[in-house]
Amino acid sequence: MNQTPALPVVFAVHSSGRHTFSKAPKDAIRLIENWGVEGDSHAGPTDQHLYHIRRFGQQPNLRQVHLIHAELLDEVRTHGHTVLPGELGENISTRNVDLLGLPAGARLRIGPEAIIELTGLRNPCRQIEAFQAGLLSQLIERRPAGVVRKGGVMSIVLRGGMVRPGDPIEIELPPQPHAPLVYRMPE
Repeated sequence: MNQTPALPVVFAVHSSGRHTFSKAPKDAIRLIENWGVEGDSHAGPTDQHLYHIRRFGQQPNLRQVHLIHAELLDEVRTHGHTVLPGELGENISTRNVDLLGLPAGARLRIGPEAIIELTGLRNPCRQIEAFQAGLLSQLIERRPAGVVRKGGVMSIVLRGGMVRPGDPIEIELPPQPHAPLVYRMPE
């Protein structure tokens, strides 16, 4: 029996107007072109991550929208951690999208209007360990070839629009050769 692959969808959406670790679940969020999530503390033309501002000053915001694949939450559950969508600070939780396997510059059309472009990996930080002891080791793997970051991806908004749970996601790959997503330190 052939099984039809599950379609990529938005699993949940979240935002917070304050610089909190977790973001509250919402019925919908509005993405704004060249800005991010309406009303979210990380939206704006420059990087709003407080640590980055202190360390690097004002930089272009390549972190307007944070996405995590809900399968990661399933995976950490098998290691004894219960993490709900939004609790790791993501704006969009996806299902059936290999976010970490997509190349830099991949575009995601979300719902009827919104388009985002992936800019890099999220660097899981110590706040994750403070949130739940032992969780950080589930989001970072140290391998002989280097560190593997599994805490989601960052993106910019190319075209705004409303995003809701259940919205379909279409993936458009950039031209070859593809470059892998990496954690991009501000300069």
